[in-house]
Amino acid sequence: MSPENKVYDEKMLKTIEVVKANFASVRAGRANAGVLDRILVEYYGTPTPLNQVAAISSPDPRTLVIQPWDGSLLKAIEKAIQTSDLGINPQNDGRVIRLAFPQLTEERRKDLSKQVRKYGEDGKVAVRNIRRDAMEDFKKMKKNGDITEDDQKQLEKELQDLTDKRCKDIDELTAVKEKELMAV
Repeated sequence: MSPENKVYDEKMLKTIEVVKANFASVRAGRANAGVLDRILVEYYGTPTPLNQVAAISSPDPRTLVIQPWDGSLLKAIEKAIQTSDLGINPQNDGRVIRLAFPQLTEERRKDLSKQVRKYGEDGKVAVRNIRRDAMEDFKKMKKNGDITEDDQKQLEKELQDLTDKRCKDIDELTAVKEKELMAV
């Protein structure tokens, strides 16, 4: 791989990491602390990620227990979970918050599948945008006389192959996540 395309490949790989993080935030029937990654809690006037103000554990496959390091945060954490799109009601016992994950209904699985496909498509759009920016850079390089027309064609072909590979990677990740969601 040429050094010019190496930079764009790194950007594409970062995009794939974002897609993976998005997929982790979609719950698949099992308790997974990753679904709480996007929840922000009001902590001394600052929105703070939940995992930075509390310990999160999973005593069994269908339950998460959130134990805040500062007991005064219980109400704020409970409110943040209720206002999120998790669809789970937190149980507050005065010391910890429990989240019981029910079995997903068929309809909810289909909704989550649509959400996963959207995350995958957004990732592929981001990869294609990186390709577009790279193509513009190659054209500028040729115009400035930094590379020949043959070099430009070679770089563009290499970049297209790279883009196809990264889009295929995202498709595979999407298929795996959808299969996980649809498994009963």
